[in-house]
Amino acid sequence: MNTLKKIFLIIIISISAGNIIPAQKQLPNGSKAPEINVTDHFVRNFNWNEKLKEGPVVVVFYRGQWCRYCNLYMYHLADSLSMITDLGATLIAVTPENNKYIDETIMKTKANFSIVYDVGHQIMDSYKVTWNVSKFANFFYKLRGIDLNKASDGTDRALPVPATYIVGQDGKIKAGYFNKNYKYRMPVSKIVEELKKLSE
Repeated sequence: MNTLKKIFLIIIISISAGNIIPAQKQLPNGSKAPEINVTDHFVRNFNWNEKLKEGPVVVVFYRGQWCRYCNLYMYHLADSLSMITDLGATLIAVTPENNKYIDETIMKTKANFSIVYDVGHQIMDSYKVTWNVSKFANFFYKLRGIDLNKASDGTDRALPVPATYIVGQDGKIKAGYFNKNYKYRMPVSKIVEELKKLSE
C-alpha cells in the first residue's frame, strides 16, 4: 500500500471513529425518564411534573441548524404539531446550540414548540445521547463552515444522537427511537401512533 493510500485510509478511519465510538445506549422502555426543568427558547417555563399532569411528553434531540436532516425533522414536527397536542402531549426539542442558532432553526423550520439550549449538555448527558466529535472530524466540519464549539459555547465538540423519547404521565419511557445514523428519526406518524396507545 503506497503512502497516499495509507493517508486516505487513516482519514476515513479517524472520521468514522469520531462519529461512532462515543455514542451511548438507548434508555429502555419502562425506565424512569430524566426530568427536564428549564426555561425554553420562548422564555416559557417548562416544568416536568406539571407537563406530565397535562399529558405525555415527547422529548426530541437534534444536532443543530446546520444539519439538513434535523431541519427537515423539525419542520415535520412543526407541521404536524396539532396531531401531537390534540392527543394531550407536549413536545420539547433539546439542542446543544445556543439561542442565536436556535433562532436560525426556527427561521428555517417554523418550529413553535419548546426548544431548549442544553447548556453544558446536561440534559443530553442525563438521556445518554451525548457523544464527542473527534478533533480530526471537527476539522472537516469547520471546513464546511460548521463550528460546533462556537454554536454550543463549549469546548468538547459535543453532539447528541438524534433520539426521540415518549414519556407517559407516570414519568416512564413508553417508546423511544435511538439511531446513531443521524439520517434516521422516529417518524411523526410513529409518534402519533404511540401517543394514541397511551390514550386508549
